[in-house]
Amino acid sequence: MSGFGALIARELRRAWAAGGLTLPVAFFLLVAILFPFAVGPEPKLLARIGGGVIWAAALLAALLPVERLVAPDLESGVLDQLSVRGWNDASVAAAKIVGHWLGFAPALLLACAVASGLLGLSLEQALAAGLSLLIGTPGLAALGVATAALTAGLRGAGAVAGLVMLPFAVPLLIFGAGAMGTDPSAMKLLGAVSLLLVAGCPFVAGAAMRMGRG
Repeated sequence: MSGFGALIARELRRAWAAGGLTLPVAFFLLVAILFPFAVGPEPKLLARIGGGVIWAAALLAALLPVERLVAPDLESGVLDQLSVRGWNDASVAAAKIVGHWLGFAPALLLACAVASGLLGLSLEQALAAGLSLLIGTPGLAALGVATAALTAGLRGAGAVAGLVMLPFAVPLLIFGAGAMGTDPSAMKLLGAVSLLLVAGCPFVAGAAMRMGRG
């Protein structure tokens, strides 16, 4: 296995060991189950707001493991060891993004089918929801790692991470929910925002990890 692949595998093992496969999915489905109780069981209303519910739940599910993405490696000296071995911080951050995405997104895509049924979405809307999550969750993973790097070592990092991550995730939420509606350009805009985050966040996270080591 290549060095980059080994880093991804390490992140994936950590995600699964920490409940990364089950906790986000359980949280995602819990939101889908409880939301109809809050707004009522009216099918047309649920179908109209279902996209926003799914995307808000996906964002919160991606935010759950933020505290363990970078801070443990910074505190234990793993990042220092990788730097000594010649690893670029941006490359380490990119491996963390891929591992984070693999740790929660595939299971979330499967849970989306269940959530779509609970929210009374049509087959077309359910397929659009799954496609929007497939396109947008890499951006959520990249944003999560960048946020984790920026808040690593801070007291109450979990609460701070939410304050940092949520404003930057607004475009993903808007275009992700819009991709399930009548706007044909929303899916393209979602892809553009997700691609921008995937391309830029490794460098932001890498710079933050470098400052944290210093």
